[in-house]
Amino acid sequence: MSQNDLLEKIEQERTNARAVCDAKGVDSPECAAAFDALEEVQAAAAHKPAAKTNFEKYCGDNPDAVECRIYED
Repeated sequence: MSQNDLLEKIEQERTNARAVCDAKGVDSPECAAAFDALEEVQAAAAHKPAAKTNFEKYCGDNPDAVECRIYED
């Protein structure tokens, strides 16, 4: 699932949680479950590794390039 898909899913879950809480009440088990579902999607997004930058892709393809050299002490 792409980062954009996850962001869209988070927004859907947030909208759903608000609707459920408005309909059932903020103290209802349904409201708690809806916000639990939102938290699960947010946690999945937080643990997804970030996409590689163009520079990282370039260095992956060209590890001997001057600008990709890594010097250690």
